Amino acid sequence: MKEVVIYTDGACSGNPGTGGWGVVLISGEKRKELSGAEARTTNNKMELRAAVEALSALKMPCAVTLYSDSAYLINAFQQHWLTKWQRNGWQTSKKQPVENADLWRLLIALNDKHRITWVKVKGHAGNKENERCDALAREAISLLQSRFA
Repeated sequence: MKEVVIYTDGACSGNPGTGGWGVVLISGEKRKELSGAEARTTNNKMELRAAVEALSALKMPCAVTLYSDSAYLINAFQQHWLTKWQRNGWQTSKKQPVENADLWRLLIALNDKHRITWVKVKGHAGNKENERCDALAREAISLLQSRFA
């Protein structure tokens, strides 16, 4: 399996507000950056969108190490929240609907396609690639906002 390192980040100007996501994919000497934005969204949704877009960009099943500063994203896999939510009919332990279930379903399918190691990194702590993802997300927000200014 091809090995790929992925960094992801999401950002929001207001929460909810204009949101953006940024991705850095690295495989050997190859590097690719992706980003995008949405007009009315949340930070959590952008964190998930970044992971979906990154994993969807892979053309074949890969061995992936995915780094994110989002505890929401990483804990859902590491602490098996997704398994519990599915077992509870996509409800939280408090019997509330799971937010962003559409994106979680996509992530489950992508997780099944690839062999992913989910790694939490500390945000805004000098990690070069995490900082780059944040910059990409914020640039995407600025571009979208400037279109409507």
